[in-house]
Amino acid sequence: MLLSHAVLLAETRSYLAALADNAATFDAAMEYERILLQLDWLHRDVSGGVVPPITVVPATDPNTLYAVAVAAISSLAGHGLDQLELEICLAMLEAARDQDTQA
Repeated sequence: MLLSHAVLLAETRSYLAALADNAATFDAAMEYERILLQLDWLHRDVSGGVVPPITVVPATDPNTLYAVAVAAISSLAGHGLDQLELEICLAMLEAARDQDTQA
């Protein structure tokens, strides 16, 4: 895994974790956690099972976190990940966001 890919993955994971931490309900938090697990699974062959650590996120606004998470997941396509798998992650993120905003 190239450094730029690792940094992007760490950023993606960080924003998803922040969304989970700030979710309005337990169920919404679990949906964000499912996306984290999916991303880790997608990187199992690339990273050898080792994923970058989650870093401190400078924002707490859910709309900002969501927008950055969408952009980060979309950007992972430039690192050779399956576009369909990333679209599934984006759909999962949208479903999690819908559930989070219904609370």
